[in-house]
Amino acid sequence: MPRASSKRKSEPLNSAPAAKSSRTDSSSSASRKGHKKVRLHVDSLFESYVNKSLGMIDPEGIESLCSDLRVDHTDVRILMLAWKMKAEKQGYFTQEEWRRGLGALKVDTISKLKKSLSNLETEVSNPENFDDFYVFAFRYCLTEEKQKCIDIESTCVLLDIVLGSKYRSQVEYFTKYLKSQKEYKAVNKDQWINFLRFCQEISFPDLENYDSNHAWSLILDNFVDWMKSKQS
Repeated sequence: MPRASSKRKSEPLNSAPAAKSSRTDSSSSASRKGHKKVRLHVDSLFESYVNKSLGMIDPEGIESLCSDLRVDHTDVRILMLAWKMKAEKQGYFTQEEWRRGLGALKVDTISKLKKSLSNLETEVSNPENFDDFYVFAFRYCLTEEKQKCIDIESTCVLLDIVLGSKYRSQVEYFTKYLKSQKEYKAVNKDQWINFLRFCQEISFPDLENYDSNHAWSLILDNFVDWMKSKQS
């Protein structure tokens, strides 16, 4: 009898883990269903813009996306969206890239994506993120296989989009210099990165702390000489 009584008292203790496991399984199942539903919405949105024959969103699809987002296709936030997707080819979004970007932003509708753009701007403004975004912007504009440089005209447009709001004077003068000089037909990655460092470190427009001995790209040495000639 004592053993029977002891057994009856222990039964409720054994039922607790089972109840907890049941709740966990139920929660996990609901989470999977929720994730699947979001994925379906993301994929459905992708289908709204996809080029069926290519299996990806092409430039025409991106223009339609921009129209729905009420932003211009040259808006820096579209480039930021491409950065978030880790897009590899300018003007194109694969389904994997689309899922990655919208998943990271936690959005599955156009209205949510539109609202997330301001948060994306804030994220990119973080110094470490901005440096990565700046390098991405250059790489994203290399449209040909084995291309390593961007032509002067495209460089000027890209600088205005990416840096125009942060370093307006530097961008205005540098693009003016690039368009007037004859020595350089294109800008490479090192020169591109050096210009951001120039904007971040050099007093402008007086250029008092610029030292050509500090491993600047030659194109920036020439730019500084051009600036000083304009000031004299």
